[in-house]
Amino acid sequence: MTVRLDDLPLRDDLRGMTPYGAPQAALPVALNVNENTHPVPAEVADDILDAVARALRDVNRYPDREFTGLREAFAGYLGHGLTPEQIWAANGSNEVLQHILQAFGGPGRTAMGFAPTYSMYPILTRATGARWIAGDRAHDFTLSPESAAAQVREQRPDIVFLCAPNNPTGTPLRLDVVEAVYDATDGIVIVDEAYQEFAPRDEPSAVTLLPGRPRLVISRTMSKAFAFAGARVGYLAADPAFVDALRLVRLPYHLSALTQAAATAALGHADTMLSMVDEIVAQRDRISATVSALGYSAHESWTNFVLFGGVDDPAATWKALYDRGVLIRDVGIAHHLRVTAGTADETTAFLDALASVGSRS
Repeated sequence: MTVRLDDLPLRDDLRGMTPYGAPQAALPVALNVNENTHPVPAEVADDILDAVARALRDVNRYPDREFTGLREAFAGYLGHGLTPEQIWAANGSNEVLQHILQAFGGPGRTAMGFAPTYSMYPILTRATGARWIAGDRAHDFTLSPESAAAQVREQRPDIVFLCAPNNPTGTPLRLDVVEAVYDATDGIVIVDEAYQEFAPRDEPSAVTLLPGRPRLVISRTMSKAFAFAGARVGYLAADPAFVDALRLVRLPYHLSALTQAAATAALGHADTMLSMVDEIVAQRDRISATVSALGYSAHESWTNFVLFGGVDDPAATWKALYDRGVLIRDVGIAHHLRVTAGTADETTAFLDALASVGSRS
């Protein structure tokens, strides 16, 4: 007899939920999950391998529970006078966000974001027993300080997610929105800066808003700009008291010695690792210009991807590109598709495939 999920005594609030996932296929050009498609530079990979090899000598022992060296490295990378006591890290930024929800969310509490936004926010919220509230954006996916603050005051959530810049739309989010939302709530405000390194260099991070705001937290990841998606390393900056709260919910020794060693070594080469960002931004802007020339509408993006609209039949266009060996993402926004900015060759392959599908002009 085959047992189905519905036959198991699953939590009632989890019934009907679907797990996060994107299509995985071994196509020549995979531009669907916003990875950094550039490989880690050889000299950096060599140092990472050496660091992991050293960590292996003591792998019979538990790792540093406080990941002291890694927190020091993150504080140095973020700058702005941050101290290691203000840093937390976990296995990808999703686990960082899960820790926050475990500590400050849970049954009887609510978390809010502004749709469309990162699809893991409601999944993590519901999985930790809290209720998800979807706020609204303008038709062009922007979020004004006035609108965001008004919605937060009306809903009174315990946690607010601000994706800056936003995924899956690429939309910039200005610091005045963060300030307005923080002032409108007594809850936790999370600014998810997973794509911050792809924003214009002169645009300040929300890290600059941390002093005097103990309920504000800035989440980051090494998956994107650092080409470290497979290593699973995320981190945050917040008030030391906020970091203390996360110790109450983390699993013992949650960051392996190998993860700590690899991430610390990579951060030691931050300039080299980030040198590919300018190339990715150039390909992103090339995608925006070319899809626009083909008759589609490219939304402004401060990320490593482009959301473009004007797609008559997204499913058919997605399949046509798939058949040409190019995998992009249908994110569920009507008449839109999203593509990651990859290498120059990958960008060319996508643009050639899209042109062969047929332009709208």
